[in-house]
Amino acid sequence: MNLDEFVNLYEKHKKRPSKKDAIDILTKDEITEVDYIKLLNCYDLDVLEVAARKAKDITERYFGKNIFLYAPLYISNFCSSGCIYCGYSCFNKIKRKRLNINEIEDEMKALKKKGFQTILILTGEDNTKEGFNHLKDAVRFARRYFSEVLIETSPLTLEGYMELVNEGLTGVTLYQETYDLDTYKKVHLLGKKRDFKARLCAIERAIEAGVREVNIGCLLGLCSDYLKDVFLLSMHAMYLLKKYSKVELSISFPRIRPFKGMKFNYTEVSDLELVKFIVYTRLFLKSVGINISTRERSDLRDNLIGLGVTKMSAESKTSVGGYSKEGHSFEQFEVSDKRSLDEIIKVIRSKGYNAEFTNWVMI
Repeated sequence: MNLDEFVNLYEKHKKRPSKKDAIDILTKDEITEVDYIKLLNCYDLDVLEVAARKAKDITERYFGKNIFLYAPLYISNFCSSGCIYCGYSCFNKIKRKRLNINEIEDEMKALKKKGFQTILILTGEDNTKEGFNHLKDAVRFARRYFSEVLIETSPLTLEGYMELVNEGLTGVTLYQETYDLDTYKKVHLLGKKRDFKARLCAIERAIEAGVREVNIGCLLGLCSDYLKDVFLLSMHAMYLLKKYSKVELSISFPRIRPFKGMKFNYTEVSDLELVKFIVYTRLFLKSVGINISTRERSDLRDNLIGLGVTKMSAESKTSVGGYSKEGHSFEQFEVSDKRSLDEIIKVIRSKGYNAEFTNWVMI
């Protein structure tokens, strides 16, 4: 992926379009990269309303009236990276914990009992052999309970991903965090995560190892020019779609959430801008899943149903051991939507959508 080329394209066209220009873009069946830049820089609410209706139609055409639900499962908070925006950073003096296999099974049983068929296993950026073996055991165990097993961890080697695929791994989530190189260097102070290019290329190793779905994202608020981050995220997605046409691809737009003792001053991204990103990205990337986590408030998540979102986490805990017990440790970040799974399902159905637990796209 030639990131510099897309950075230059963005810088050349990042100006606010007229209302007429924006409406003209919405009449197109396919929008270009330049059109997408113009829409991201458009703040007209009338344009957004028209775009939202079109985004709804596109989403239902490609994904039906389905919202796919999953649960994150934190099995360890050990971390060797110094990311100043994260509660798990090695700089933070918190209680570190790896769940043993019996504790992992307790967590999985608790999630299975609630009805989940898909879990996302998370750890800190733990690059040790012990950390990998712990992750491998968790993936192997998860296949006893769940139809789909995904991970969100530090990047692995091709061989590492292949080992996990052999144990039943079906998907990988890996956020670049920010696509702005200067910002990236300022917020990643220690560890292998400092290598921007290595992280950017890692998701391709997972695909080449045989995972069936991947999720990429940028953490909104890290870079002051978050419009550029959103654009470059979508360019990354477009590149992956062209190169790996058979993999199921999703993207996420998480906003930074505070953690206890946080000292990092991030840029606020408004609800309206988040809605804009989801709607205009749906117009540009029609077949890409869009994921919203419980970082976001319940009322906002409810209103995003039908505007492009296809996946949601539900009843999430961001502490290690948070489902079978009250949590062994510090939360990675504060969860905003604290509703039960049943409450979320009820809202999805009230809006005329189906709450799905098995990813029908992958069947």
